[in-house]
Amino acid sequence: MNNDTIAAIATANGIGSIAIIRVSGADALKISLKLSRKSTLTPRYATLCQIYALNGDFLDESLLIYFKAPASYTGEDVVEFQTHGGFVVASLILDELIKSGARLARAGEFSKRAFLNEKIDLAKANAIQALINSKNKSAAKILASQMRGDLSKFVNELRAELVKTLAFVETSIDYADDDLPSDLLDQISNLLSQNHEKLSKIVSLSKSRKGLIEGFKIAIIGKPNVGKSSILNSLLAYERAIISDEAGTTRDRIEENLIIGTHLVRIIDTAGIRKNAKKLENIGIGYSLKAIDEADIIIAVFDASKPSDEEDEKILSLAKQSQKKIFFVLNKSDLEQKFELNLDDVIKICAKSSTQNLLNALQEYLNLQDSDDIILNSNLQILSCQNAATALKNALDLLNQSQLELFAYEINHAIKFISSITRPLEYDEILDSMFSNFCLGK
Repeated sequence: MNNDTIAAIATANGIGSIAIIRVSGADALKISLKLSRKSTLTPRYATLCQIYALNGDFLDESLLIYFKAPASYTGEDVVEFQTHGGFVVASLILDELIKSGARLARAGEFSKRAFLNEKIDLAKANAIQALINSKNKSAAKILASQMRGDLSKFVNELRAELVKTLAFVETSIDYADDDLPSDLLDQISNLLSQNHEKLSKIVSLSKSRKGLIEGFKIAIIGKPNVGKSSILNSLLAYERAIISDEAGTTRDRIEENLIIGTHLVRIIDTAGIRKNAKKLENIGIGYSLKAIDEADIIIAVFDASKPSDEEDEKILSLAKQSQKKIFFVLNKSDLEQKFELNLDDVIKICAKSSTQNLLNALQEYLNLQDSDDIILNSNLQILSCQNAATALKNALDLLNQSQLELFAYEINHAIKFISSITRPLEYDEILDSMFSNFCLGK
């Protein structure tokens, strides 16, 4: 690993009460002492220091905290400068750190060093980044549990079981004449079945709760003039979309962030879906169909004041085919109801007056998505678990056929996939497990 001393501003750019500059590496303390004109810093104590440029100019009065290796985030010597916030001061100090021998850190380099020095694993590193970008209270809770090590514990326990299983089988192949437990294959089969079920469950749950981590997307769909844009404006509490009685007014998709309870969602107003649309309007309809695919939640809007028609039936069919959570909304419910289609758990509103009933239903549903279970926070983690589950299924089939060599091949694949979530497997783990469970030295 490169032993350069790196430095970077760790707080967001802008005006604030403090800014933090982080320095990590073998020369972190020496460089920091040069700028602070101190002879030493007591580890893990905040020390008030005057900070000077190399040419002697006074820059700021700051708190310096020294974390002595290996008891730091990166596992190296780390010094944090807590300076007055703003656009200039932190940048000036960073410039002097670089002149004094540090270099500007690359994106993610502090966490990369923490991983290489075994202070965190990949699961924790991903959780840190996802927590920074979390969209709601529930996501923050899930990601905090991953930073605490819940996902890592699950992966490590599963990997240990698979490594032990592989060790048993490798020994069965290499030492077939030795006495092995008569029910060994049954034990292995039961263990793999349980682990396959665990992986399948966590993948299914993570896919269904994906919006908790990334932020839920909500698409408003319907034929023209049913009040989709009025609903968007009402939910946002300002006139975001143009409203007109002319069909096809909304031709492009309109996206806005909206806070519902403790959830930050992305709400999408789409072009009205209808037959015989003109060329430009058809482009907007294409965007609407794409929004349905992308969304986690569908709000299907219908006009209560008009009889249902073929276009309403098309909207209903598209919503149901999406297999997403659907909220059926009858807008203009203050007028005489002429709409005949039967809608499940329909929400009746008048968007010009209030959408509170819809807002309440959305908040109730979003709150129900909260979970204390382990949830994977990235597509890569989901794919790794899917591939591991597939490998375990293949291994079970091969075990039933007594194809132990091919079985071992699939278990190796499962270990590789599951290990990619935290830390790649080292073959020594298998050897250690083999030697600890069997007498191989005779």
